[in-house]
Amino acid sequence: MAEKKIPLYKPYDQPAGGWGAAAATAKVLLEQSVVTKGSRALLAMNQHGGFKCPSCAFPDADCTKKLEFCENGVKALAFEATKFRVDREFFATHSVSKLMEQSDYWLEMQGRLTEPMRYDAQSDHYVPCSWNDAFELIGKHLRELSSPHHAEFYTSGRTPNEAAFLYSIFVREFGTNNFPDCSNMCHEPTSRGLPPSIGIGKGTVVLEDFEHADAIFVIGQNTGTNSPRMMTNLVEARRRGIPIVAVNPMPERALIKFTEPQDFLQMATFGSMAISSEFVHIKIGGDLALIKGMMKVIFERQAMGEKILDEAFIAEHTVGIDAIREEVMSHDWKDLVRVSGISEAQIRKCAEIYIQSRATVICYGMGITQHQEGSRLVQQIANLLFLKGNFGRPGAGISPIRGHSNVQGDRTVGIDEKPSQAYLDRVRDAFGFEPPREHGHHTLETIEAMMAGTAKVFIGMGGNFVRAVPDTERSYDAMRKLDLTVGIATKLNRGHLVHGREALILPVVSRSERIITALGEQFVTIEDSMSNVSPSRGVLNAPSEHCMPEVEIVCQMAMATLPDSNTPWESYIDNYDLIRDKIAQVYPEIYSNFSERIQDIRGFHLDVPPRRRVWNTPNGKANFLLLPGLEVNDVVDDPTMLRLATVRSHDQFNTTIYSNNDRYRGVYNDRMVLFMNAEDRIARGLDPQAKVALETISDDGIKRRVDGLTILDYPMPRGAVAGYYPELNPLLPLEYYDKISGTPAAKSIPVRTIAL
Repeated sequence: MAEKKIPLYKPYDQPAGGWGAAAATAKVLLEQSVVTKGSRALLAMNQHGGFKCPSCAFPDADCTKKLEFCENGVKALAFEATKFRVDREFFATHSVSKLMEQSDYWLEMQGRLTEPMRYDAQSDHYVPCSWNDAFELIGKHLRELSSPHHAEFYTSGRTPNEAAFLYSIFVREFGTNNFPDCSNMCHEPTSRGLPPSIGIGKGTVVLEDFEHADAIFVIGQNTGTNSPRMMTNLVEARRRGIPIVAVNPMPERALIKFTEPQDFLQMATFGSMAISSEFVHIKIGGDLALIKGMMKVIFERQAMGEKILDEAFIAEHTVGIDAIREEVMSHDWKDLVRVSGISEAQIRKCAEIYIQSRATVICYGMGITQHQEGSRLVQQIANLLFLKGNFGRPGAGISPIRGHSNVQGDRTVGIDEKPSQAYLDRVRDAFGFEPPREHGHHTLETIEAMMAGTAKVFIGMGGNFVRAVPDTERSYDAMRKLDLTVGIATKLNRGHLVHGREALILPVVSRSERIITALGEQFVTIEDSMSNVSPSRGVLNAPSEHCMPEVEIVCQMAMATLPDSNTPWESYIDNYDLIRDKIAQVYPEIYSNFSERIQDIRGFHLDVPPRRRVWNTPNGKANFLLLPGLEVNDVVDDPTMLRLATVRSHDQFNTTIYSNNDRYRGVYNDRMVLFMNAEDRIARGLDPQAKVALETISDDGIKRRVDGLTILDYPMPRGAVAGYYPELNPLLPLEYYDKISGTPAAKSIPVRTIAL
């Protein structure tokens, strides 16, 4: 079915962005046959009165620019607006078994879903069904469960606030808090780690802070691929002469050299700019040693009489510095250097940059969160910022760079398997039913329930759950035990092919498309990673009259499942202001007068108390929290071990594969590659571009292996390798996760190579 192209590996020595990004933008619009349609839509993307990009969660600027999008945002829009269709003829031609043989990229390329489909086991094909029949089947399965806790309700970050809120109400009225969410696999350590530290599980930075920062640290985040519009802020900071410290095991191209595609002079002259003033080539998991090394420098120099600590801030606002100082000072430089993988001199240089800065922003990504101590590692970043009072003033704060455009918003409006009792009380008062009080399942607990046979129904509100989760083979087996799986999606993906005994695919209206109800055109709202809430109005037509908005799908499922409900589900289908009024009732502190405030097309900023130096912690203080030692993952005593980090390619967004290329890393027409330090390759007696298998080192008796990887020499630290997600997910054990949040430790998998 799919054309096989010859792999090519050619180092990329051009700046990130620039003409390469411009060419890639044009190419993807041509490939999806949406040059005119896509170009029109791009003029409305991330603009006042338009729609929010369905890709990353980085905030919009002030919208004074005519164009506010990036290369990867164009890819997301083009693949969403594509002319290609996955219709009933497609499913009649292709059995599920045959579709399973295709790559994720091939599945993505087939186009948009156009009508509800039901799996027919006798023919092994999906066949058309009506919306009424689909909702009746969902309601039947849910009503017949012996316990509401036998159903799992997944949410993807693509879901807007209105649909996510109603989803949370429907599921709680049904009787469970089982809310596995895509955030469980990425920034849950932020959501769980920061509240005990600063009182909220969100970042404290807004875009304007980049304009006032004296130093910016970017730790464990590939900005040019995962949040490309952030590059504009980094470029502006470098033009001001602000030091930018990039900390990463892989030297990512955009943080080395970048050409701003919307800088016409730079484009015309083929100019570029060095972004990182300091690149810290750290070992995988070495971030804790770096942070403690920087803190050690600060404590040493403070003890010698320098005035570095913000003692007034620490005394008034924090608790716990003495224990932190004692623990940090107990580590000698030999261990700090060994674990971090960098020199004492470079640690001291990073500390000096931080010390000299009057206001510092620290950004981080999943290179921080996806470790066994991810939540407590996030807390150490907060500790470092506390030392100089880098909260609650311009140009300072902590900035988790989340990946999916409304993943933070979904959590804000109730997609949380561990809701507070106060929140549940407000739901009770607003809707007149008693919500369940016991905690539900996060993503890994959901898979465990499937394996145990206690989970019977899985409903996926967007996403590609089974492809995103760890331990692929075990997860596939678990999904196939279910009685019913429901995929609510714009495009066909692997999650629709690894299904329960009965299965539905329900096509949804996309972010870029109009929502028309009996009361006229509606809009949804999105919260970005800096707590800005904005309206989003699609401008395109849906690919089929049978595509349904997410809000309506949720309401119809609720009515089919809860026939005696007093919640006015039908009213919500037509009038989204009524939903926002209920959000305001449940969240009066941050969403008061929601329907009125959101009429301002610029949106508004949700209150983040630490920006006012208010700490909603049990003791009312910001807390220095201890993580003893220097390791963020269990030590593995095996001389053959390498630490594997799974990463995205540049032509990828989460599990969505736009092509088999990774331009910035010099990989073309291949995803089965392993980036390795040449000295590690030679030490294992392997030739350049040798074929190997990777095998997980574990003591649980389960063999986890991926074959057919091509070794590519790459400037990785010794002992570290990297490869693409989700292809290497089979190597990540379900039991290997952050101890507080349950987030898979996908950046530090212990593996060994096997020559083929």
